[in-house]
Amino acid sequence: MGNHTTVSTFLLWGFSSFSDLQDLLFVMVFFSHVTILAANTSVMLAVKLSHNLHTPMYFFLCGLSFSETCTTVVVIPRMLVDLLSDSKSISIPECATQMFFFFGLGTNNCFILAAMSYDRYTAIHNPLHYSILMTRKICFQLMMASCITGVVVSLCIILIVFNLSFCDSSIIQHFFCDITPVVSLACDYTIFQKMILLAFTAFVLVGSFILIMISYVFIGSIVMKMPSAKGRYKAFSTCSSHLTVVCTHYGFAGFVYLRPKSRDSFREDMLMAVTYTVLTPLLNPIVYSLRNKEMQTALKKALGNICRFSP
Repeated sequence: MGNHTTVSTFLLWGFSSFSDLQDLLFVMVFFSHVTILAANTSVMLAVKLSHNLHTPMYFFLCGLSFSETCTTVVVIPRMLVDLLSDSKSISIPECATQMFFFFGLGTNNCFILAAMSYDRYTAIHNPLHYSILMTRKICFQLMMASCITGVVVSLCIILIVFNLSFCDSSIIQHFFCDITPVVSLACDYTIFQKMILLAFTAFVLVGSFILIMISYVFIGSIVMKMPSAKGRYKAFSTCSSHLTVVCTHYGFAGFVYLRPKSRDSFREDMLMAVTYTVLTPLLNPIVYSLRNKEMQTALKKALGNICRFSP
């Protein structure tokens, strides 16, 4: 390694440059995290307790809420600790573990969204055979396929990133162990490894997005052939919540992970990642509860049951 010094511990520099705003950021992120946990837990409870919501669409929604809640738990508690701490250090094994779970869960989220679009296509294309085509077994298989894909992709990314040699600088210009800020510290990072990591990222984001768009192209062609405006409106309204979540999710993730990178873009990526890790998990339950009367009724029922049993 020549005159290089091998690094064994990183520093999550994150918001250190905003020293005057540390307390305000802590309060904002803390209450956002509590809101995310409460909102997504409410959705999962509502789906569990309401028999009317025991359908494939809400099964996937429940899985997405659980996965996004876990994603925030991987990142936000550590961010809160670092906002109050002076050391901000993280060991390489801890960094690898955080990156593994973050990208594994993120990949899982993407392919659950793809499964949800296929579910909407099936419901609109074959409403009479919907219960036969989207059985509990098929829904579980789609969910497991998303999970396994997340584990495999994330494991491959970890093996590539943490087989690099980290030397000299140990400061990660981010609030968690993201790919680009970490590999920028490596002294043997090559264009070949960069292209492999980009291929994995593109497979997850572009691949799952293409699957979603294919479903919506078929949905659009079916809806346009419907004779009544009321029927077209009803069909599109069943997809509006999902489309809103998809646009937000892929908009932020695509900006962070698919655009060309430079050292000057780290701060932009970090600020966008705050939105990605906080806003998207919060948006999911809000969109589905505001635009769905069944979910609103189930949430009121679930909250009523909690209040009744609370002391």
